[in-house]
Amino acid sequence: MESSTRILILGMDSSGRILQFDRNAAGVLSGIPGGLRGADLDEVIAGARRPLLEALRAGRERTAMLAVETPAGGTLDAVVTVHPMSGGAPDLAALAVVRVPVPLADRFVDPAVIRRALLDDALPRIGSTLDLDLLARGLMDVLIPHFCNAGALLLLESLVDADESPAGADGSLLLRRMALGFDDGDPAWDATFPTGETLTYPSGTPYSRCMETAEPVLVGLGGDGAARIAAAWRRPPVADLLKGASMLLLPITTPTGVLGFFVCTRSVAHRPFDAYDVEIGMEFAGRASIFVETARRYSRERATALTLQRSLLPTGLSAPSTVEVHHRYLPGSRLIEVGGDWYESIALPGARVALVVGDVAGHGVKAAVTMGRLRTAIHTLAGLELPPAEALERLDSLMRTLGEREPHFATCAYVVYDAVSGRCEVASAGHLPPLIASPGTGSDYLAVPPAPPLGVGDGPIVSREFAVDDGTLLFLYTDGLVENRARDIDDGLARLQQTFGRDAAARPLEELCQAALDGVYDDQHRDDIAMLVARLRRIPADHHASWELPAEPAAVRRARGLVRDRLDRWDLSELADTTVLLVSELVTNAIRHAGGRVTLRLVREGGLVCEVFDHSDGRPRIRLDEDGEMPESGRGLHVVGRLAERWGVRHTGGGKVVWCEQRTS
Repeated sequence: MESSTRILILGMDSSGRILQFDRNAAGVLSGIPGGLRGADLDEVIAGARRPLLEALRAGRERTAMLAVETPAGGTLDAVVTVHPMSGGAPDLAALAVVRVPVPLADRFVDPAVIRRALLDDALPRIGSTLDLDLLARGLMDVLIPHFCNAGALLLLESLVDADESPAGADGSLLLRRMALGFDDGDPAWDATFPTGETLTYPSGTPYSRCMETAEPVLVGLGGDGAARIAAAWRRPPVADLLKGASMLLLPITTPTGVLGFFVCTRSVAHRPFDAYDVEIGMEFAGRASIFVETARRYSRERATALTLQRSLLPTGLSAPSTVEVHHRYLPGSRLIEVGGDWYESIALPGARVALVVGDVAGHGVKAAVTMGRLRTAIHTLAGLELPPAEALERLDSLMRTLGEREPHFATCAYVVYDAVSGRCEVASAGHLPPLIASPGTGSDYLAVPPAPPLGVGDGPIVSREFAVDDGTLLFLYTDGLVENRARDIDDGLARLQQTFGRDAAARPLEELCQAALDGVYDDQHRDDIAMLVARLRRIPADHHASWELPAEPAAVRRARGLVRDRLDRWDLSELADTTVLLVSELVTNAIRHAGGRVTLRLVREGGLVCEVFDHSDGRPRIRLDEDGEMPESGRGLHVVGRLAERWGVRHTGGGKVVWCEQRTS
């Protein structure tokens, strides 16, 4: 039944004889004032006697859907509710409340019906909508058919799109038609007044007057009024669509100004707008303006937050050629769209890769900003080639600094995989354990030494190192994947482990990510989710070579010969002279300053990397003397810095590695 209804009230005795009735009942059911008095209820509303008797017998109200014949010969579907009475007039036994729909031809006749349908029935439900487009369509569904035959909602273009200018080239206001409604099914309305169109109204028109004065404007389009509008717009169909119509413009105002207006029109077949309609319409527009402003602010803040978050998330992942990496990021539900989850895959020199997933506690712009700071720090720490545990300790220090202004904490899992040795080093700060699945076996969660979240505790962060087989899957994720309000986290972890079954290592990574998300999309209160899955493989054995050298000057000559021979086998002879010089400097530096045996390693992955391992933890640096000159002892690293594409130092469990990289193409 339509929300435009009339309520009729009848009072009866126990036999069903009508004793009392209201004015609406007399007009709808008999058409003759006083014609209902003494009539039998079943004669007026066929079948109403049964719910009357049931109500009297049970002492409780009864409701039935019945057909009501009108004096004009029509039939209306009515909801009849009979309420037993006691303590009133001696003969009054029950009241019948009859709700009947208002015929389309009469829906603009009764102001009380218009007010109830427009302001009380549907509007409160629409007010909960925060999407501006959905809100606009919902408002039009209320206006039509309860207030007018056709209408539109127009808002300032700058309100919808913050990047647009509020005015056109000629200074007139730019407006966008957000929604259109009509009740006659004529497709010419959509063609003539397209939804989403941006337009301006010339000065002096009723539309511009409504925007300038923030007052309602009532216009009659009798005579040639519609034709003049059609000519001004150069849209001939307007003349037929609006011919003879009554038009009412209702401004949408806020304390900051006019946001737009409603255009409402009634055809010649209906009562034209009057002062009472203007009063009802302005009350509707006043309530609608609150909804529009709320939706506008929400849309603006949401767009800002999403843009910020997307700009902070990685746009590309890097890894050695043998490591396949895939990621998925799923924002939270519409209630929680912006969060602090992030992921990283950062290729490191020497066929290594850092795999990171983290989660900043909370949601919104603050969490996204903190996430961006941590991502920047992660890239810096990865560039310094710090071990995972030490990198997380540095992040913890950063979170403590940020927490001096406002409490923050985050969780993070950090893994470094070496595609030459096939070994992983992993550390975690309060994060859920990584999932690992070896080829041909089931999956299992890594037992990583526990540590408090970043920015929370003083506990130590310890890493774990282990070897993995080629083809092993490593899966990092945030808690939104396995935990929600309706499911225990243990159930979520068990489901995820089943997803990575015995055949997981052979399945495409995209398919695995989708399988992990199954059942999560429909959760309306989920947290945001970040996941990173990597298929780990070592680089081919003939793409790397290593030699152990004694700590004596003759080892430098041997290193040069080994390097030339290897580069000839790799068809990289054009790099031989430069590489030999670089290796000479690195090996000499290690023998002179570190002592003990050194290891030389060449890795062909992306470029050509030369690595020299020693047992000293001192970090070599290029320094200048007091006169700004290069001392004799520092010329070797200066040469390395000039000849190599890049160079650096990383610490190992037993010392350090000094490396340099050259391009191979």
